[in-house]
Amino acid sequence: MFDLFSWSHIIILLAAALVIVGPKDLPRLMHMAGKWAGKARAMAAEFRKSFDEMARQAELDELRKEIEDLKKNNPITEVQEELGRAADSINLEGPNLETPAKAAPLPEPAPEPRAGEFEIGAAKAPAEIEPPLP
Repeated sequence: MFDLFSWSHIIILLAAALVIVGPKDLPRLMHMAGKWAGKARAMAAEFRKSFDEMARQAELDELRKEIEDLKKNNPITEVQEELGRAADSINLEGPNLETPAKAAPLPEPAPEPRAGEFEIGAAKAPAEIEPPLP
């Protein structure tokens, strides 16, 4: 943290501040210096954060560009585009090429019987009934 000064330099500066400012105002001076140091750290952290965010955004833009290039050079996409152009050039008036009509919706299944109830419906033929096991 104190790469600029050694511990002996810091002690000399504190002793000089004690003599120049005086013991009465020294705590107020240290408090003010601490606030300035805190503001400087906050500004440095904010700058570093914004710089990292810009670098991350540039990296994301580069990745998006690479993905778009891969999509453009994809052979499957080229085949799909070629098939689309071929389908547009063909006359689609034939009876077999029309879009099929929508199928009727399936009926909803009956609700499951609750415990102790049985389902009323078509009776099974005698051949369909299984014989009991011996």
